[in-house]
Amino acid sequence: MAASLSNTSPQLLRARLGVFGAFTIVGFLTAIWLVNIPDIQQRTGTSHAVLGGLILLLGLGALISMQFAGLLIRRFGSRTPTLMGLGLLLVSVNLPGMASDALSLGIALFIFGLGHGLTDVAMNQHAVVVERGYRRPIMSAFHAFFSLGGALGAVAGAAGQSIHLHVSWILLGAALLGLVGTAWSAFSMLPKASEELLDLDQNPATSGETASSDHPVAPKRGRMLALALLAFLVLLSEGAANDWSALQTVERLGEPEAAAALAYGAFAAAMTIGRLLADRMSHAIGPVKVVRFGSLIAAAGMLVVVASPFYPLSLFGWLLFGLGLSGIIPQVYTAAGSIGRSDAGKTLSRVVSSGYVGLLAGPAIIGWLGGMLGLTIAFLVPFLFCVVGIFLASTVTTDKESPAEPALAVSRDAQS
Repeated sequence: MAASLSNTSPQLLRARLGVFGAFTIVGFLTAIWLVNIPDIQQRTGTSHAVLGGLILLLGLGALISMQFAGLLIRRFGSRTPTLMGLGLLLVSVNLPGMASDALSLGIALFIFGLGHGLTDVAMNQHAVVVERGYRRPIMSAFHAFFSLGGALGAVAGAAGQSIHLHVSWILLGAALLGLVGTAWSAFSMLPKASEELLDLDQNPATSGETASSDHPVAPKRGRMLALALLAFLVLLSEGAANDWSALQTVERLGEPEAAAALAYGAFAAAMTIGRLLADRMSHAIGPVKVVRFGSLIAAAGMLVVVASPFYPLSLFGWLLFGLGLSGIIPQVYTAAGSIGRSDAGKTLSRVVSSGYVGLLAGPAIIGWLGGMLGLTIAFLVPFLFCVVGIFLASTVTTDKESPAEPALAVSRDAQS
């Protein structure tokens, strides 16, 4: 007799913890690289301008691997590509510490980017599958653990620097810790057979879906493009805040750098807290309202930042901006993973790629406009993008939206 896989089954509970582990590891390794940038820059003798170009190679590597992630997910399921990406990250995070010049650093960052792109798509797809098994929103919590991993990585990196460890040892120590977490994720995440059975049981009508199925292709393609646009706009806005919030506070209000840093701190803290709360909100009011009200709150927060002549009010604006943005991307990724279940990995890879382009483009666009018009005026761009998000919110409706239904038992084994 076949065993069942419900939201209380040990296998699904382990899978959820495994995805938490994957998100935490990626956040942790990303932060370890970021906090060691000054040391690596000095050791390789690269200027700010050259380093900026080399970091773009990281983004290029991520975008390239994202294009192959969907094919790997379709062939092997999402667990195997996630573990492949994590393995590449664990190896490549050490490479910047071994670089001796700009060329070797560029190669190191490109390889690190390949691991990032593959892992980002695959772990989000596995998160979609686990969320589907739970029959309630849990995606935002996974993204909150990415933020938690980033905080842990920043603390670990700072601790290593405080005792004057060589950057190579700091990176190696981070990789070894990440290896432990990866082993746990490998043990915990669902194999391809369980993913397919879970999808088949909950969506029997889509199990035989092909290019010639009765499901119209055009609406799916149009919705995918709308989700990709929404991901681009939201992550562009997030990237702009990450890089320019502190400097905008200095330029607009004349605050010292230490006080201005709290602008980013307010934004980042609100993002983390909002992600921890967004699942409950999505369960209570639905993903469309989370995106719509989130976009509205973010737009209001950015308007406060642009208009405020007072430091405390500006901090409040950054807090609102982060709180509003925090729950949007998880809803977008969940929706993308529900389009055309037979090739969901490919759809998700395109949406994640679009968001990643926005994350990379945001700082550049705001910097370019800021140079011409001032940073405060430049931040009207993310304000307008958040307004557009209000109108695109309906695109995150899932194919089968029933968060209040009891968890559906599915077979975990093909054989009885």
